[in-house]
Amino acid sequence: MKTPDIQFPEGVQARFEDAPESVALTLANAVADFLRERLASAERASLVVSGGSTPVPFFEALSNKALDWHRVDVLLADERWVDEEDPASNTRLVRDHLLKGEAAAARYLPLKAEGRAPIDALARVSAGLKDLALPLDVVILGMGNDGHTASLFPDAPEIARAMNAQSSERVVAMWPPSQPHPRISLTRPILEAARFTALHLTGRDKLETLKRALSEPEDVLAMPIRAFLKPGLQVFWSP
Repeated sequence: MKTPDIQFPEGVQARFEDAPESVALTLANAVADFLRERLASAERASLVVSGGSTPVPFFEALSNKALDWHRVDVLLADERWVDEEDPASNTRLVRDHLLKGEAAAARYLPLKAEGRAPIDALARVSAGLKDLALPLDVVILGMGNDGHTASLFPDAPEIARAMNAQSSERVVAMWPPSQPHPRISLTRPILEAARFTALHLTGRDKLETLKRALSEPEDVLAMPIRAFLKPGLQVFWSP
């Protein structure tokens, strides 16, 4: 495979592979190694994952890794406000593809609670995360072609609040007009402070989106992924 022509900022590492399955395995190995190292010195470790179809082979590969999973807290970067049995549920995706095998022993921290809308349940979700140690250990992000990551959508009325780097909020309710469901998302400051951050992508269209994001790095509200394109980030991509 010809190496894609894209220039990343200094300190951003990129790993390009030929197929989604191979890059997913590389990412799973890196995450498992980091979690093992963290658990050698900490009582618990945290793992934040994203939804969508891209992470499925990563979930499958990671679920079989030998770890002290009972000491790992797993949560989503964001969730759609739908029932868990709904095909659009990120929780359903994680339960079906990650929280099985070895990883079935992990503690799952949901971003959904009782309430007709995310705003109604925000306090309960926040309370459910109160014992989660910060900074987060591992955060695996995705990216849409509009430059969103997690549920930090540029067209959401709540985007400035969610992207406020000084905010002490852990979660925020989001209702982007471009999306069919309201959502709840971890906030920018919680996500960007992680010890290990990876951006997992597939498809050449995502490289074009990355190039656009890198062309004007300061305008984070227009493309929220820009806030995470900084030293320490590891990009995992395949066609």
